[in-house]
Amino acid sequence: MPKTQRSKAADKVVHPFSRKAAYLNREEVRLKRKERMKSEKATRLSNMGEKLLWFQTQLDPNKTNYTKKDACEIVERYLHRFDSELEQIELVNGIKGRQGRLHGAREAAIQQTVERERAQFEGVGLEIPDIINTKHLKTFRDWTGDLKKLPNIKMRKVSSKVLDTKAETEEQEEAEQDGGGHEENEDDSLDEDLDGNVEMSEVH
Repeated sequence: MPKTQRSKAADKVVHPFSRKAAYLNREEVRLKRKERMKSEKATRLSNMGEKLLWFQTQLDPNKTNYTKKDACEIVERYLHRFDSELEQIELVNGIKGRQGRLHGAREAAIQQTVERERAQFEGVGLEIPDIINTKHLKTFRDWTGDLKKLPNIKMRKVSSKVLDTKAETEEQEEAEQDGGGHEENEDDSLDEDLDGNVEMSEVH
């Protein structure tokens, strides 16, 4: 049988401190980073898709437009989306005689997520699909869940401060109206006093 000839490239060992070894190490790091970023992007897209699908299920088919107040109410429901799951975890862990706490990691992850989203909603705003703009609302309604078409969905931040500001404005307007009425009553009383003084001076 003829001898199998091994190539010189296969026999050649790369020196660990050579330029080629450094290049191979850099390339390996680059490929790993690229793969990690690809995986993280896929996870983000999947999470965003789930989020948008949840909001889509909350849309009223007979409603053609939404106000900021409507959007805030939907966000409040969104922040409570894990309530039933947390209740189930609590029931399981409440069984008498059970040692240790089950689903602790899941429970902690949910609580951290809700706390972060609550802070955003009460602060700079929580990002949701734009349902206030009628054009963007229609695009969102027609979305089929295809992650490749996520860039077509317009987003906007919604904050509970909008409701607080509106409530304060309404209270101020009511206070001003009440105050205006009080001033009118004072003016009327002043006019009556002046009239009385005039009548008394005429009598004298």
